[in-house]
Amino acid sequence: MKKTFKKTERLCSKKTIDSLFDRKNPVNESFFAYPIRAVATKTGEEISTQVLFSVSKKGFKKAVDRNLIKRRLKEAYRLNKNLLTPNIYIAFIYIGKEIEKYEVIEKGMKGILRKANAVK
Repeated sequence: MKKTFKKTERLCSKKTIDSLFDRKNPVNESFFAYPIRAVATKTGEEISTQVLFSVSKKGFKKAVDRNLIKRRLKEAYRLNKNLLTPNIYIAFIYIGKEIEKYEVIEKGMKGILRKANAVK
């Protein structure tokens, strides 16, 4: 598997994103590994894994800080996406209160990806 992050791997569908964040949907599963929380669901069709990255505007007022965190999340995902099984939608939500170093984010990302393999 190539270590790239292409447009086809990004979760863009509004309908899919809404169903992913619907708390009443029983197929959604949530995982936590500091400083990341993830919500995942298995897809029925044969597609590549699609992901979404989110950083709270309430927690980080400056766009520069939010973008830095998102870049670190994307890089950690890109380098470790081989740990994840295909056909899954997953949203990564940064829940840390401060900007963590890349090593901390990567450790959390590896933990999330290992847990996400058990999605039904």
